[in-house]
Amino acid sequence: MKLMHIFVSLWRELMHRNFLFDLDQTLLDFRASEYKALEILNGNELLFYNEYESFYKMTGNSKAFENFCREAFGQDFSQDGFSDINQINRILKYIPKGDDVHILDVGCGNGKMLGYLQDKTGAYIHGFDYSESAIDTAKKLFQTKADFKQGKIGETDYPAEQFDLVVSMDSMYFAPDMEKFVLQIMRWLKKDGVLFVGYQEGDVMPKTDNEKTTVLARALDNCGIQYEVEDITSETYELLKKKRGAALLYQKDFEKEGNKDWLDLLLLQTDCVTEGYDSFAQKMARYIYVVRKNELGRRG
Repeated sequence: MKLMHIFVSLWRELMHRNFLFDLDQTLLDFRASEYKALEILNGNELLFYNEYESFYKMTGNSKAFENFCREAFGQDFSQDGFSDINQINRILKYIPKGDDVHILDVGCGNGKMLGYLQDKTGAYIHGFDYSESAIDTAKKLFQTKADFKQGKIGETDYPAEQFDLVVSMDSMYFAPDMEKFVLQIMRWLKKDGVLFVGYQEGDVMPKTDNEKTTVLARALDNCGIQYEVEDITSETYELLKKKRGAALLYQKDFEKEGNKDWLDLLLLQTDCVTEGYDSFAQKMARYIYVVRKNELGRRG
């Protein structure tokens, strides 16, 4: 799951380094430029890797953040994005029954979402994330029927037809080649497998016209892969209002813990809901994409 504070920091860093984007360039070029910016290396570390590590260390020690997550999202998955319990529960119907069911979470963080899905279904859970701290926590929290490893999109691989379900909640943006990664996921899925994606526009990715014009949708179309999509922008607007309220509710607790900086970032990322919904929807959108490998399959 993505961390909005990383992108706030990224924008400031890019401005400092004079990484200015031409607003008239194509959407795909914007993606490529953005990814290159994210991949600026400090030694062997990604830019803002230390901030990402700090976030997961904070989540392991902050009672205020745990309470914030429960209040804002309905469950504590140590999340900082746009995935509440209602979105996560949508995943459950795509998990088949059986003793050999395997789920992969792309960008799994500390694995708490996977742990929730395992608790509900008994499935084997697998995940990868580029945060060492997050993966270390996941390995400690979930040791039965679980496999976690540190890795990045485009470099991490799995055997063909291993997973019944691949989940990506706000992590597809980091694919250096979206089409290539989509095809890689299709290879990982069993013949009846499903890809479930939570996808946001207007923050990490630029806002496009609609659910059929996103970078992900274009990649699926170019690969001849059919998909289902649900627009949950209005639901997300309500969630962000709830997040802002929860941050303010636990403001004093964050400050007592010495975590005011994290509180400030939570408030910064919800500034967009201080305006009305119509204004919000012009700038941001959120969709859920579902690909059924067997039923919808590949065209052509």
